[in-house]
Amino acid sequence: MIAQLFCLLAACLTAVNAHPPHHKDPQAAASKQIKVWQEEYNRYIFKALENRTTGCTKEKLQYRREWGSLLPKDRIDYTNAVHCLQKKANQISNDRVPGARSRFDDVIASHIFQSPFIHFSGIFLHWHRYYTYIYDQLLRTECAYTGPQPYWDWTLSYKDPRKSKIFDSSPDSMGSNGEFIPGRNGTFTTAFGRNATIPPATGGGCVTSGPFKNYTVNLGPAVFEPRVSRTGLDYNPRCLKRDVSLDFANNTKPTDVVELIGGYSTLESFTDFLERRGGLHGSGHFTIGGDPGNDGYVSAGDPIFYLHHGQVDRLWTIWQALKPGERFGKVFKTVTAFNSAGSAADDCGGGFDD
Repeated sequence: MIAQLFCLLAACLTAVNAHPPHHKDPQAAASKQIKVWQEEYNRYIFKALENRTTGCTKEKLQYRREWGSLLPKDRIDYTNAVHCLQKKANQISNDRVPGARSRFDDVIASHIFQSPFIHFSGIFLHWHRYYTYIYDQLLRTECAYTGPQPYWDWTLSYKDPRKSKIFDSSPDSMGSNGEFIPGRNGTFTTAFGRNATIPPATGGGCVTSGPFKNYTVNLGPAVFEPRVSRTGLDYNPRCLKRDVSLDFANNTKPTDVVELIGGYSTLESFTDFLERRGGLHGSGHFTIGGDPGNDGYVSAGDPIFYLHHGQVDRLWTIWQALKPGERFGKVFKTVTAFNSAGSAADDCGGGFDD
């Protein structure tokens, strides 16, 4: 299974330089550094697979692509496959998840159930890597998708994501921002033992254009009001809402990515920086915003979630490949939020093996 996962990750890097050189435009310099890492990773992965004859081989590589680099037809093929999952009947029992109405809801429910263990814990990155892989496989095996699983490189649109191919509302986008609702208060959330108020941004209402304008969100909210239950598992049909935040987008700059990859040498410190307040992971989610985007448990209900986590996984892969012998196959601490309790995670060893 590990080999299959890394066959999906031929999109990432390595470099001897941990920080970009001095440059009059620090974002341009950081973008150049990320590109160097990306190209170096591609050379690394091909060399690692050069003599492979079983498991993950060069012939089995599946490439992940940045959303904006796909052809319009390929983007539409992808959103059509997502629609397919959203139309297929749920397989999880409604005794267990009363609100589930589709296979897409089955996937969301998995994230809801596991949320207390997979955020701010030693398996945050590992679980979400596997989760996005399973989602990719469902699109392929149940909805005949044959293209790459895309990712959203926030560094390309941090100045204003609304102008990117992600949010530009065209038929080959991932939809639009939500309709702007003026005079709103912030969204008060309670999740993982922490309270936060997310400020209102540039939207807040329903997505009214693009591929997901008619998508019905069935599960949640779980961490903010109004909610029909505290679990987020009951039936609560409503429109998809987004609230694109330029403030949070500004936390996803190229320099932020370079600081993450070049500034932390252990998995624990890397993960802590990634998940900190104002960090890349949370800022990506809150850039999307809205409902369920602002919900730490139910955020997988917005189809952009999987592109966002594709980027998170890409950055982890880049970091791992800087020192593959030390960084592949590692976990740390426990499987509970903030590692406050639970089972200590064993060191799984290093390397890049089947």
